[in-house]
Formats: sequence, C-alpha cells, structure tokens
Amino acid sequence: MTETANGPLTGVRVVELAGIGPAPFAAMLLADLGADVVRVDRPDGPGLHIDPRHDLTNRNKRSVIVDLKSADGPRAVLDLAERADILLEGFRPGVTERLGIGPEACLARNPRLVYGRMTGWGQEGPLADTAGHDIAYIAVTGALGLAGPADGPPYAPANLLGDFAGGSLYLVVGVLAALQHARATGTGQVVDAAIVDGTAHLTALIHGMLAAGAWQDRRGANLLDGGAPFYGTYETADGGHMAVGALEKRFYAEFLDRLGLAGEVPDRDDPAEWDALRTAVAVRFKQRTRAEWTEVFAHSDACVAPVLSLREAPGHPHLAARGTFVEHGGLTQPAPAPRFSATPGSVRRPPARPGADTAEVAHDWDVRSLAPHRKGPHR
Repeated sequence: MTETANGPLTGVRVVELAGIGPAPFAAMLLADLGADVVRVDRPDGPGLHIDPRHDLTNRNKRSVIVDLKSADGPRAVLDLAERADILLEGFRPGVTERLGIGPEACLARNPRLVYGRMTGWGQEGPLADTAGHDIAYIAVTGALGLAGPADGPPYAPANLLGDFAGGSLYLVVGVLAALQHARATGTGQVVDAAIVDGTAHLTALIHGMLAAGAWQDRRGANLLDGGAPFYGTYETADGGHMAVGALEKRFYAEFLDRLGLAGEVPDRDDPAEWDALRTAVAVRFKQRTRAEWTEVFAHSDACVAPVLSLREAPGHPHLAARGTFVEHGGLTQPAPAPRFSATPGSVRRPPARPGADTAEVAHDWDVRSLAPHRKGPHR
C-alpha cells in the first residue's frame, strides 16, 4: 500500500490521552484519515468495560501505557508532545495542568503543537468543574427538547447528538483548522471544544426558523420534529417502522400514489387537518409488513425508507453497494468517512490493545522515556 492510500492526514502525528466518549472518537476519525495516533493509556484504564478488541473507537491507533502519576510519566507525555502535531485530552479543566502535561508545559516543549481539549461544559463557566454526560449537555442547549412526542417526554438519541456530533466533530474541525494555522505561522494554540457549544451551533438553522416565525418552540408541532404527518415514522403490520420524509410537493404526490391514498386524504397544507391525515397514513401502513412497504417504495422519489436496526443496516442494498460498512478483524464496522478521490482512508489496524505498541512507538517516535511498563501499585 502506498503512503497516500492511508488517507489525507498521513504524516500527521497525534497524541491522545486516553479517556472515554467524544475524545477517543475524534482521535479515531483522525486515525481513519491517516494520522499516526498514539493513545496514552493508563495502567488502570479508563475504558468502556468491554473487551478492548471490540472498542472500535481505538481502531487505526497505537497504544502505549504511561502512569501519569509516576515520577517519569509526565516526562514521557511531554516527549511525545514534542514530536506531535496535535494532542487531544478529555479530562476536566485543570487536570492535565496538575499532572504537569497541560497546554503551557506542552507548548513550551513544542510551540507548534495544537492542544485540543474536549469537555462537556467547556474550560470555563459556572458548570465547568462539574460532572456531566451527553444528555445534560444537549438538555441545556435546547436540542434534547426537540426530540420526542408532543404529549410525552423528550428522549435521548443515544449519545450521538452531544458527544459525537456536538463534541467529537467540532473537536476535529477545530484541531485541523488550528493545524493549518500552525503550519502557516509556526504557532500552535489551544482548542476548547465544549459539547454545549457544538450542540448549540448545530441548532443554527432552527434558531433562524424560530426567529422568522417558521418554528414553534414546542415539541411535535413543526415540519421536522414529527409534527407534520408527512415527516415522521409509521408502524407496519409486523411491528416494524417506515420513515417518511415527503416534504416537497412532488415527492409527497408520489408518496400518496404509492401508498394508495391519492385523492383520499385531507389537504396537507392545512395544519388543522394534520391529525386526520396522520391517522389515514397510519392505518394504511398497518396493512402491510415493513418488507412489503420497502418493496413498494423501492427506487422512488417518495422519500420513504425502512427503519433498520444496527445489525440490519450493513445489509441494506445501497449501503452494501457503497461499502458503508466494512469487516476488519472479524468485526463489522462503519467504514471511514468522508471519502477522498486521491487519498482514501481505510481501516488499517484493529482496536489498539492497551500498551501493546509501546516499544514500536518508542522506536518510531524516538521517545526513550517510554520504558516498558512494569506492573506495580498505581501511585
């Protein structure tokens, strides 16, 4: 394999201070794009409490073990930072400073370093020092309040919206923008990626609609939140569901035609008729199975798709044809994204085992302070 086949970030060195959630995912994305990511694991974790072989957020990385509380631990991290382009950490504010590996110490060793900080609340503010998780971060930004029925509580879309969309992706955008600046000027900087900031940023379009009077500030009453009967999900005869997104008039016309309801339902432009329209559509969908409706709407512009489970998704014909999921090391997993015509990313290595690559990294990065880990009490 040629060097360029590993992705557009080939040659970029990244140090990841091990954690869980959005920072590891961000590091995985950089690794998928070809960066040489070295994950600094601690002797006692952390981890997802699953077999490390299955932690896909650690694919395409190498791992070293460093005891950050030992006398030599910070020196090893600083030696890595001196040779890196980017460092990622996801601790609470002030933790890396107390360990002696904060931005000031790392930038003193490497003025070109981009120091990426991933937190929920950010590095400052009244809640900066408090614990939190995805659901709390998206709650205060208004994003959580968008999801769920009008007559029920909001529901959390796993941790995709806060941790990964508002967190990981903004961290990646931030460190790559800062890397461009560092390469142009020779000056690194600190990137403060807070999940609350990123998630709030994701709601920009809806805030614009709200200001224009095109969005009601309540759940289940709008075009894109399940309020409209032509944008939502419907149960099928076998307990499955179909997703409907027939927003445009011509797509909606095809939707009604294939559903067998053309000319038989109320005007969709009258919100007062939405309940009746929704009921008619729901009754129709309950008359066939998910597979039957999938066939009815196949290769159409009606904007209807089956709601698949995680295990079903890789087998969808379109995703299979595109290679949206790949198998590597016996694990079916999402393929790297996005795609590049000249420098495609790839899954090159299985999830890194903690400490398995210490000797290799010490040699490749010329970091002699990465002595082989010796088991003993964690100080």
